[in-house]
Amino acid sequence: MRLVRFLMKLSNESVVVELKNSTVVQGTITGVDMSMNVHMKNIKFTVKGKPPVSMDHLTIRGNNVRYVILPDSIPLDTLLVDDAKRLPKVKSLAGRGRGRGRGRGTKKK
Repeated sequence: MRLVRFLMKLSNESVVVELKNSTVVQGTITGVDMSMNVHMKNIKFTVKGKPPVSMDHLTIRGNNVRYVILPDSIPLDTLLVDDAKRLPKVKSLAGRGRGRGRGRGTKKK
């Protein structure tokens, strides 16, 4: 299972997100998109060395996330079940080249 798919299942969970610049964001996840952007509500935003700031909503760009710290109460065994339907691979014979080879372009005499 991909990490993004796991994070998408964490809607309405209270988590702590640490960013790459050592900022700590504590709040409730409202959603995660495919770029791993995390949308949160009821935020306590703590920049390193400064007092915390409270916010109603915040979106964190996915490439800025260092850690997502989960609470102990989350049932990981049920969340980690891969419920994505996989399509069986079908061998297709069409479109496998440009047709039958006709030699190497020999000169006509």
